[in-house]
Amino acid sequence: AKGAGPGAREPKVYTVKKGDRLWKISERAYGKGKGGEYNRIFEANKPMLKHPDKIYPGQVLRIPPL
Repeated sequence: AKGAGPGAREPKVYTVKKGDRLWKISERAYGKGKGGEYNRIFEANKPMLKHPDKIYPGQVLRIPPL
């Protein structure tokens, strides 16, 4: 596969910490000003997540590529 280094196919994951919000996680994953992409993370983690505001410490979220 083109440009596939070791582990290139592994999806990124993020473990939710106390006080996190999907917006904050999105900015961390995708860069400053990209908090609005949080819905991408939400959609990738259904049906585990039922609502974007309901995330809990210890949940491991898949972070899809932008």
